[in-house]
Amino acid sequence: MTATEERAATAEIGRDRRRKEDQRLITGRTRWTDNITLPGMLHLAMVRSPFAHATIRSIDTSAARTSANVVTVLTGADIADDQGVIINAWPITKDQVSPTHLPMPSDRATFAGEIVAVVVARSAAEARDAAELVDVDYEELPAAVDLKESAADTVLAHPDLGTNKSALWTFDSGEAGTGGDVEETIDKARSDGIVIEREYRQQRLIPAFMEPRSTVVDPTGEQITMWSATQIPHVLRFALAATTGVPESKIRVVAPDVGGGFGGKLQTTPEEFITFAVARRLGKPVKYTETRSESLVACHHGRDQWQKLTLAAEKDGTVTGLKVELLADLGSYNALLGGGTPVLGAFMFNAIYKFQAYHFSVQTVLTNKTWTDAYRGAGRPEATFAIERIMDELAAELGVDPLEIRERNWIKHDEFPYTTVCGLEYDSGNYEAATERAKEMIGYDELRAEQKQRRESGDRVQLGIGVSTFTEMCGLAPSRVLGSLDYGAGGWEHASVRMLATGKVELVTGVSPHGQGHETAFSQIVADRLGVPFEDVEVLHGDTQVAHKGMDTYGSRSLVIGGEAVVKAADRVIEKARPIAAHLLEASVDDLDFAGGRFSVRGTDQGLTIQEVALATFAAHNYPEGIEPYIDAEATYDPINFNFPHGTHLCAMEVDTETGAVRMRKYVCCDDIGNIINPLIVAGQVHGGVTQGIAQALFEEAVYDDAGTLVSGSLVDYLVPTAADLISFDIDHTTSPSLTNTLGTKGVGEAGTIASTPAVVNAIVDAVRHLGVNDIQMPCTPERVWKAVQGVGAGGDDPTAGAAMPHFDEQEGGAQ
Repeated sequence: MTATEERAATAEIGRDRRRKEDQRLITGRTRWTDNITLPGMLHLAMVRSPFAHATIRSIDTSAARTSANVVTVLTGADIADDQGVIINAWPITKDQVSPTHLPMPSDRATFAGEIVAVVVARSAAEARDAAELVDVDYEELPAAVDLKESAADTVLAHPDLGTNKSALWTFDSGEAGTGGDVEETIDKARSDGIVIEREYRQQRLIPAFMEPRSTVVDPTGEQITMWSATQIPHVLRFALAATTGVPESKIRVVAPDVGGGFGGKLQTTPEEFITFAVARRLGKPVKYTETRSESLVACHHGRDQWQKLTLAAEKDGTVTGLKVELLADLGSYNALLGGGTPVLGAFMFNAIYKFQAYHFSVQTVLTNKTWTDAYRGAGRPEATFAIERIMDELAAELGVDPLEIRERNWIKHDEFPYTTVCGLEYDSGNYEAATERAKEMIGYDELRAEQKQRRESGDRVQLGIGVSTFTEMCGLAPSRVLGSLDYGAGGWEHASVRMLATGKVELVTGVSPHGQGHETAFSQIVADRLGVPFEDVEVLHGDTQVAHKGMDTYGSRSLVIGGEAVVKAADRVIEKARPIAAHLLEASVDDLDFAGGRFSVRGTDQGLTIQEVALATFAAHNYPEGIEPYIDAEATYDPINFNFPHGTHLCAMEVDTETGAVRMRKYVCCDDIGNIINPLIVAGQVHGGVTQGIAQALFEEAVYDDAGTLVSGSLVDYLVPTAADLISFDIDHTTSPSLTNTLGTKGVGEAGTIASTPAVVNAIVDAVRHLGVNDIQMPCTPERVWKAVQGVGAGGDDPTAGAAMPHFDEQEGGAQ
């Protein structure tokens, strides 16, 4: 076997590789932000408002200042000129109403958990003890808590703004020229077809990542260095520079090992800005690490929507039109992406189906609750849940199997590329193949037969089979698309490949991991592209001084955009090495082939490995004029399109009709994520994503009382499932390579979360539909399931669950 043949036989792409980063992560030989200790470092504790809405009359810091080892206590007034402003990077309309978001306000608290003072002490424990001595005189104000009531301006979250309505964003296929008029389509269906209207609740969720947020700032060098448990070191650096007046060149942000994010660390946080301001003010290193309780109350939350859908279809079940009206709770501020999260979902409500007409509108609403932003899937899970729930309702209306109604309406595999009613071009897919495989895996026909038998026998425990056939848009995002949506940055990504003299390779990437396995997957790509051993590739990331350009990690973009930048940089290394190899081999550049990491002279056995070329450039002897002794290369990649993973998830649930208890019997999924780099990493991503989606369906909900206090503010009350609460999942894949990137890959990080929630809820509803139930509000707790079976509404506890959605005039933006 030749060297080239041996290399091809051990190709890295597609291989199960254990994650190289896990050795240090699971043995504790790593560096979380909270592990960082600097000489003379001080510690911070935040004083947070217990009220959702209150005027700050005065703050007495005297007792705290005299507490043991306290250095100082600062209020918003003390750091008013230094603290900067938390930015909203995505104003979704030009007239968006948006309150100024100071990291630490001095006049009014607008959600329970907002920071009103900071204590600086010589230890974290002493800082926390002293924080309890800060005496804040509040005048409690009425709080805007309920989403529907807030949309009607019943109580104002920010009285100075005069309204809670932040922005009304719409898309209409008729106006955009991508489809017909949705009102005409619905009217036609009312007269000679089928119209189904449903309202669904997306409850508020908390990311609950494993590692609490932590920030260390050292102002003592030439640069101010910030270490932070963040997903977005480059964005954070820009935000600090843009709003504090410190030159960007004087700020270095490092994201060391980060223990989970799920979007919850896709943020520029008040805690980061306050730590930065305190360090600058005192000229000493400072650290802040939140407690778990602080994380639950103050880290941004996700979801929180009311969704009203109107679906039009012909009598045979062929869908024709879809109208979507959303209310989206922003919390007390427009966060970094803020109202943009539901806008991402706007393009996915039509899902895999061939609608002729489509209308979408979202009214974003300010309330006195923790601010919301992107949470795993960011708008796409909300859209997939709603469309997959209402497709089940269409199937029930016609009395046909839920999979049959989907197959009647989905895009066939021979119709790709397919331009949707939203104007997006789906480049590749095969819904038929994924669905057929999922049916085989779960034993679909056998389960339907068992369900029939249980219904006929009146079994106390009924069986339901839930279906979710989904697609998503990920790989955020083509810069021109983001620009058209008024997003404040681009969607490109950057990478550089450095060939070291010893033959080792350093890859520098602008995306940074928080558990995804970037170091392993990117090493596999580089190893295959350059023909070097996997072990010889070192991946550097998460440090704005090392990776000077990047747009960071979110939206399943790391592989499909960051990986493509890696490919381009590696290919440029090969091209830069080619003339040097030709010189060393005394051959023409045109006579050189490159394969398996080796340049060879065509028709001979002469050759050099790329690692040998790297060593030769280190010596740089006898090079002809014009040849640069340097083969390192970098590349920036801006995607030409989103990419569109898809799949079919099927779930079998047993429901005890007497107690409301539910039990998951089997869960299978067959996803199509294009070509797979590392199956082991993909399996981990799918399992984790599916777990988070199931958690929304069955367990998790952030609950506020009428005063705006988070009553699910600990892990005793906010139910994050463990392995003991779930079953093993059966996963498989079909492959329709993406046509828009070199590797043929599609995103996988959010797919499981997007697909699993409707599969579970559809299964539970399917189990008791014959008892008159057509919806159960999430999470589907035993109490809610029991109430639904007993005929008590949709099984929700929300007193406004049956209230009408406000209608918003799209010309005036007012509630009617």
